[in-house]
Amino acid sequence: MLPGRRARGFTLVELMVSVTLLAILLAVAAPSFASWIRNTRVRTTTQVLQDGLRLAQAEAVRRNRTVSFFLTNVANPTATSAAAANGSNWGVRTLTLITGETAELVRSGALAGVVAGVNITGPSAVCFNAAGQQVANATEGCAIDPTSPTVTYDVAHGSAVAGVDRSLRVTASLGGRVRMCDPAKTLSATNPDGC
Repeated sequence: MLPGRRARGFTLVELMVSVTLLAILLAVAAPSFASWIRNTRVRTTTQVLQDGLRLAQAEAVRRNRTVSFFLTNVANPTATSAAAANGSNWGVRTLTLITGETAELVRSGALAGVVAGVNITGPSAVCFNAAGQQVANATEGCAIDPTSPTVTYDVAHGSAVAGVDRSLRVTASLGGRVRMCDPAKTLSATNPDGC
């Protein structure tokens, strides 16, 4: 070093203090990050369910025939895949009108691989008629409860922390209105995202 020049850089003590402060900040933020990840997975699953229901409804109107949105545990759903409540995959298919006609798979997708740890509670299938309204179909497993005709899918993370993590809900009304809402809130003018 030349005389009169001051050394530049960090001392070992300054570096250790910085690393210690960084470690403390990460330890404090880690639980928030974990909760954020769980909530993002729930939101993604709920969005996929809502989009799938809306796709089935739009296809029913476009094709002028009954279309089904279904959950299944089949890895690559087909038009003949069995519907299963709380399935890990989803599909949209047309329903047959006459004997001998084959159903057509419109689109399908995965839920389990994208959103690990998320639980879905709801029916195995929802059917829409040519007017975009819910319709019962015993063969497909689409049922309408006369006392509560709105179909509900509740989505929550399996390891959710009460009061920290949130669950979401997708509903499809008898008239065909599909929406996502927060079951922890009551629907009102100040809470339009409430259920």
